[in-house]
Amino acid sequence: MQAQFLAGHHVHHLSPPLHRRLPGILSVSAVAAPPLRRNVTHSLPPEKAEVFRNLEGWASRNVLPLLKPVENCWQPTDFLPDPTKPTDEFEQEVRALRERSAELPADYLVVLIGDMITEEALPTYQTMINTLDGVRDETGASANPWAVWTRAWTAEENRHGDLLNKYLYLSGRVDMKMVEKTVQYLIGAGMDPGTENNPYLGYIYTSFQERATFISHGNTARLAKDHGDPVLARICGTIAADEKRHETAYTRIVEKLVELDPDGAVVSIENMMRKRITMPAHLMSDGQDPHLFEHFSAVAQRLGVYTAGDYADILEFLVGKWKLDSIEGLSAAGRRAQDFVCRLPARIRKMQERADERAKVAAAAPQRVKFSWIFNKEVLLV
Repeated sequence: MQAQFLAGHHVHHLSPPLHRRLPGILSVSAVAAPPLRRNVTHSLPPEKAEVFRNLEGWASRNVLPLLKPVENCWQPTDFLPDPTKPTDEFEQEVRALRERSAELPADYLVVLIGDMITEEALPTYQTMINTLDGVRDETGASANPWAVWTRAWTAEENRHGDLLNKYLYLSGRVDMKMVEKTVQYLIGAGMDPGTENNPYLGYIYTSFQERATFISHGNTARLAKDHGDPVLARICGTIAADEKRHETAYTRIVEKLVELDPDGAVVSIENMMRKRITMPAHLMSDGQDPHLFEHFSAVAQRLGVYTAGDYADILEFLVGKWKLDSIEGLSAAGRRAQDFVCRLPARIRKMQERADERAKVAAAAPQRVKFSWIFNKEVLLV
């Protein structure tokens, strides 16, 4: 889900000196107002839950068809050396993989590993969606279309971490024990996206996240090709295509909510954007670096895999996708929310321009950090 994987890299525990020095993604959090976090666990009014019950037939017709039948899905083994071949042929395929991956730079590996770890924390994401009132899987095998979607979405996403994990394992470039510890820490820590068990907020969050992971995996595909690994490029591009299809599903749900309940939908979008969209892996830890997520985010920003500009672009895309600027007949609260959300991409870009200027000054004093994932090699942050 990436979050990467990967939307709105949000700083939670960044010390002031580092906070001032890091550019890009981190700077958005540095210059924006503190995130709004309400101590709410069930913010969906009963009448809003009825909206989702009434949409079950619509979901069956418009969301479930975006899933692919298992028999038509790619599987990780389609991209990996085949262990059923004679030993010498299998070993030859592994050697070819290792020769290609030997050309991947350390900073690229850091971003690819971070994306993979984010994907591997999938149990947390399914759990989060199953906290949403009105759409959760009540039995664990419910035939409700919302529950069917969540389980099948999870099954499709599960292939992403599996494939990247195996590829990196075979490359020999990665300290897999530290990676595995990071995955265990992350699943144990969970995540707090601020969705309040509210499917309005939950589906807005997943809409943003799926587009962010589509962008992130697409950029890792481009860089893999540039670094001479066409197989890895195809892997990352294939994962990006899954994320794009999943984005279509979640944005379609929110689009329907905007149609049926424009006031409730727009106010919910404002709620999430005032909090800021946090990365699913924002509690990432390897047990050594207390700022691991922030450091990973900084490298992703520097390489252009996922940037503060992407954050603004995603929001602008969703404003257009959901036609938020043309909604009429809103309440006073709805109009305020509409104005805030529609103006926000430009505000983020202006803040980023100022942050980029500060980053130019910070770049005069480059900062390097060791990453346990790659045997404590140093990687440039700024």
